[in-house]
Amino acid sequence: MRKLPGLSALKVFEVVGETRSFTRAAERLNLTQSAVSKQIRSLEDDIGEPLIIRRHHHLELTPAGATLLETIRQAFHDIEMSLRGIAEKQSLNRLRINVPPTFAKRWLVPRLAGLKRSLPEIDISIGTALSDSLAERGLLDCAIRFGDGEWPTLEASRLMSEKHIVVASPALLDGKALETPGDLSQFTFLHVLASPDQRYLTWRHWLDAAGFPELDTSRGQEFDMLDLAIEAARCGLGVTIADRSMVEGDLRAGTLQRLFDVEVEGHESYWFVTRPQAAIAPHVEAFRTWLFSEVAAESRQ
Repeated sequence: MRKLPGLSALKVFEVVGETRSFTRAAERLNLTQSAVSKQIRSLEDDIGEPLIIRRHHHLELTPAGATLLETIRQAFHDIEMSLRGIAEKQSLNRLRINVPPTFAKRWLVPRLAGLKRSLPEIDISIGTALSDSLAERGLLDCAIRFGDGEWPTLEASRLMSEKHIVVASPALLDGKALETPGDLSQFTFLHVLASPDQRYLTWRHWLDAAGFPELDTSRGQEFDMLDLAIEAARCGLGVTIADRSMVEGDLRAGTLQRLFDVEVEGHESYWFVTRPQAAIAPHVEAFRTWLFSEVAAESRQ
């Protein structure tokens, strides 16, 4: 017979390890703080090793605690996946993915018909939460993340890099002469926010590459998502910097027009992110293969 600590204690430790706080763990588990602390001490007594270092304002995991936390996450994830498979056999072919909102709307969704033709057995569930739960062993199978690719404990493969171009509505440009990038000053600049009080530097980088670093872009409209800035440009509100892949449909349809032959590679990229290779299911690997083939096809075009 296996000698294991109680599942409730392991679950409490998982939440404490994630929150690094007895108080926040107690709130999430609907327990008292003393009950949470007692469960952790009982688990440490059972194992014979300290798992938590109790600081004044926060908790830290010991090396044994960090190892146990990763093992518990994997074990609970495996149990969860097994129970889901038993309860819903059809879910074995359901792919759950979290994707940045603009990428989902402007790149992935227009290709879903092609995905269905290529992989008819796969049903897809798409979420657009700002931060996914992939590292916490949730229901997600994989994710598309935007960043530098540095996510410890996860496997990240670069999917595509941003290629920044300037776009505007043809209606906005009607009758206006644009001889140099300096002529953009007659329009409203549309910016994307990196945080509530900070813009991405895409305009600055593009103007540097175009040879007009002194152009004043301090004014203009600001949006917290690239999709909103693109939509504002479509509506004729001004000019914006956009990733070429995110506006390919608009460029083909003529609802947006590219201005000037200047393209700047972004400092961050879109990445396909999964748990370590050993945990990748066949339908996730099939989706990954399809995804990268779509990117390759777009590059050839």
